[in-house]
Amino acid sequence: MTKRRDGGLGVSPTKQRALLAAIITLIVVLSACIYVGASAGDGSRGDDGKNSAGSRSGGSSAAPASAGTWVGAWAAAPVRAEAGTEETGMAGRSVRNIVHTSAGGAGTRITLSNLYGRAPLSITHASIAVAAARNSSAAAAGTMRRLTFGGATSVTVPAGQQTLSDAVRLQVPAGADLLVTTYSPTASGPVTYHPYARQISYLADGDHAEDATGTPYLERTAIWRYLTAVDVLSDQANGTVVAFGDSITDGSTSTESANRRWPDAFSQRLHAAVAAGRDVPRYSVVNEGISGNQILTSLAGRPAENQSGLVRFGRDVLGRPNVKVVVIDLGVNDVLHGAGADRVLAGLRSLVRQAHARGIKVIGATLMPFGGHPRYSAGRNAVRQQVNAAIRSGTVYDAVVDFDKALRDPYDPRRFASEYDSGDHLHPSDRGYRKMAATIDLADLKGAVPAQL
Repeated sequence: MTKRRDGGLGVSPTKQRALLAAIITLIVVLSACIYVGASAGDGSRGDDGKNSAGSRSGGSSAAPASAGTWVGAWAAAPVRAEAGTEETGMAGRSVRNIVHTSAGGAGTRITLSNLYGRAPLSITHASIAVAAARNSSAAAAGTMRRLTFGGATSVTVPAGQQTLSDAVRLQVPAGADLLVTTYSPTASGPVTYHPYARQISYLADGDHAEDATGTPYLERTAIWRYLTAVDVLSDQANGTVVAFGDSITDGSTSTESANRRWPDAFSQRLHAAVAAGRDVPRYSVVNEGISGNQILTSLAGRPAENQSGLVRFGRDVLGRPNVKVVVIDLGVNDVLHGAGADRVLAGLRSLVRQAHARGIKVIGATLMPFGGHPRYSAGRNAVRQQVNAAIRSGTVYDAVVDFDKALRDPYDPRRFASEYDSGDHLHPSDRGYRKMAATIDLADLKGAVPAQL
């Protein structure tokens, strides 16, 4: 009897392989269907896995199904503990932060911080929505979404820590206002916040996290609480630019609720260049400026308030998603507080080394004039000029943006040109911020990190 070459199955080896491949494909398809079905819930499940009563949104908290890249759409650094909230925090109140996006996407997630809290922060209800209109506390129809954290509708953030929400399906437009709302029923102070937001947000008594009308939000507030980042899963942008600096980057003196800080103007300019088909990177821009910030020195406290650039760089730059470029405009406060040029430059070079270790390109700004400011002196101006000379020499950053040259008075370079001065002789006007944004060479966003400066 002749032995069968197919091992006795009566099927040729070629057909066996085809059959096996078909079985594997079927298993993969079934597994994918099970995964999508499990992750496509409506986001209304509580900690016990059962549907929560009283859900008003019906929005999905499932991870977005579309492809894309996670980029930063908005950010604000935690700065200090809010005075007067040491005992109660925001217990029994809904906090509706209004933030402005620099990139759009098909899904989003948020970061909440309890960095300056002395007790665990319990958030039992959080939501996100597209605002119905600019600076409105009402949500656009059909956009209210409940946020979850590890699949649960509530989360406890330990003192000194932060938490990232699950991704939620939501079409987020670029250049839109978002409403990010949290509700905490228990005392958990003090509140971690970002002062000088230059943006009006809202507060309401009781749990109105998913109220789309905005009617309960009767109290206006000029600060951001708890919220430190909004990311989007984007097919419009494939990288993030971080603007890292002090009050000039934070937008101090810019028009309130108008998004006229220089990072806002730069984001708009970059978006317009991409839309026009120019050969520039498709990046979002987020603002990590802190008013009063220094490179070298933090304020008092545990953790320190207004953490120095060296302390917070890992969190506020390296910790953001898909960062490709950081624009550093920092150092003028160090000079105004008496730091020497060598120490300022050493601090800046340390930031550059940290960025390069992560493959991030660094564009650095010259320090702008402050003639006429109460802290001005000829000695401090000389230090500023020494720092600027080193920056212009190309031995500090990968690329240089000369804000000093762009905004100074050509007849008195110790001062701002009058049209760019907000009036305090330290911060630019709205027009000055636009000039800063226009000064950055978009070509400098391209290219790899050099091997060595």
